[in-house]
Amino acid sequence: MTTATIRKKLINYISDADDKKVKGMYLLFEEEIAHQKEYILTQEQLKIVEEERAAHLNGNSKSYSRQEAKEIIRGKRKL
Repeated sequence: MTTATIRKKLINYISDADDKKVKGMYLLFEEEIAHQKEYILTQEQLKIVEEERAAHLNGNSKSYSRQEAKEIIRGKRKL
């Protein structure tokens, strides 16, 4: 299994896991998380972010509120 597949499976698992399990996993990685370095975007990634931001500000892209996004993610609302 590839690392990318494992990451996806973990993300899916954590998003639906009960609070006790999530807290337990956090305790396992707490020190490493605290010492994690800041993530820095590449120039290509920054360009994409700026393009998406410009499209949003110009009204050329569909945007969702936090609540709408949560409903879409949880399957309670369609795109």
